[in-house]
Amino acid sequence: MKNVTFACALAAMLAALAACGSSLPPPSDRLATAEAAARSARELGAEREPKAALHLKLAEEQIDQAKNLMKDSDNKRADLVLQRASADAELSVMLAKENNARGEADKAQEKLKSLKAGGRP
Repeated sequence: MKNVTFACALAAMLAALAACGSSLPPPSDRLATAEAAARSARELGAEREPKAALHLKLAEEQIDQAKNLMKDSDNKRADLVLQRASADAELSVMLAKENNARGEADKAQEKLKSLKAGGRP
């Protein structure tokens, strides 16, 4: 009987320790970082480039999912989801920048061709 009581007490203590260890603070900083990256992608015109738009959409969905997880106090999962959201948002930023740079390069090429042909820019 003593072993059963001891086992129950030990199990209760382990459960209490596990509950304490899983109560992380909300990942507010990571949320702000992911939201800022998504906002940057939108400002850079990520919606105009299909791959950038896809990653921006994924990031926004993950941000929403993380907010719901935070409401449910599942901050550990929210943090992991926000890590993915940040990565997708940053990828969207890079793809949008690449698209913008490619557009500028195309304009410069056209201007150069025009100048070489003796035309006006």
